[in-house]
Amino acid sequence: MPSKLLSSTVFPLLVLLTCALIFLYTHLLPLYSPPPPPNLSFPNYRTYLPSFLKSQSYPCNLSQGRWIFDPHYRPTYGPDCPFHRNAWNCLRNQRDNMSRINSWRWVPHGCDSPRIDPAGFLESMRNRRIGFVGDSLNENFLVAMLCFLRAADGGAKKWKRKGAWRGGYFPKYNVTVAYHRAVLLAKYEWQPTKPSDLSGQDGLKGIYRVDVDIPADDWVNITKFYDVLVFNTGHWWGLDKFPKETPLVFYEEGKPILPPLGIFEGLQVVLNSMVSYIGREVPHGTIKFWRTQSPRHFYGGDWNQNGSCLFDEPIEEGQLDAWFDPKNRGVNREAREVNRLIEWAVRGTDIQFLDLTHLSEFRADAHPAIWLGKKDAVAIWGQDCMHWCLPGVPDTWVDILSALILYHLETG
Repeated sequence: MPSKLLSSTVFPLLVLLTCALIFLYTHLLPLYSPPPPPNLSFPNYRTYLPSFLKSQSYPCNLSQGRWIFDPHYRPTYGPDCPFHRNAWNCLRNQRDNMSRINSWRWVPHGCDSPRIDPAGFLESMRNRRIGFVGDSLNENFLVAMLCFLRAADGGAKKWKRKGAWRGGYFPKYNVTVAYHRAVLLAKYEWQPTKPSDLSGQDGLKGIYRVDVDIPADDWVNITKFYDVLVFNTGHWWGLDKFPKETPLVFYEEGKPILPPLGIFEGLQVVLNSMVSYIGREVPHGTIKFWRTQSPRHFYGGDWNQNGSCLFDEPIEEGQLDAWFDPKNRGVNREAREVNRLIEWAVRGTDIQFLDLTHLSEFRADAHPAIWLGKKDAVAIWGQDCMHWCLPGVPDTWVDILSALILYHLETG
């Protein structure tokens, strides 16, 4: 009898308890919001990543691919961008064939074109700063990025602080992008007095002293200001800029390096020294890139020897070595030679090797050439077969750089 009483009492209690638990589960669980995964930060950068970069490792090399003619491919800005530099504004200067020049789309092997949405990129970069340091090819890069980003923020303003040569501020997102001109990266200055160890050289008018262990004043104080830094040098390292009458002479710890270094040897020492300085002075959390050389397309002579680049089509892949292989000793060989030194210098560091050379080697058709915006410019300076029309090839550089920045924000 007691067991039957216990059973009749416990069973209803179990039913009531079960109903209460079901009620709590169905009514209170929706109020619970689980915390985000440990490494997720906001904004969610994956929203803006191209699909091929959403894995933890690159499914393709963005620097290797081919140019595809696509008549529907269009640039994101035109000749009225306020950040334009006149000599590169090929639309305004009415360069021939611009419609076709801007209809070539870079497609990396194994994935689609890395086109980035400017609004999405700016949202991911909110409250951050991007700095370019180097020569005018990094300025060419900067102008393309400023015009690209302005498509998402019409209130963008010119910005020139912290010693920047030029830049832009995007108030809608509180993003700054600027360029610091430092053509050799290391400090250098003209000295009309001949050093005693070079006094025997005939025709010497003076020297450009390069302190290999001292960064140029233009960027020495901005190492902790930017969240992303893009470095380059190499285009000034040649006898056309520093002939034997006014050579580069290299110093270390305030004393001339003896025996004196040639230009290429000096470049290697400067690269190693600047990479070491960046490692010491730029915070580890800063995203750092070293951009490879932008290839020149002078044909029939250098810039000061009536070199020309009046081409209508990209170079075919099988012809690239004839233009750029150092074995050929032509006027276009330097890019690959300098890239080799850069790759050695950044190896083993947290500086990303940003290879933009190969994709640019094809585009002999995309330079300002004779369309420089001033009628006497070609007579004075020769054709420009070094810098790029904007819009043009540097827009693809911007897409690749932006994709890699987003990737590092996502995985860093």
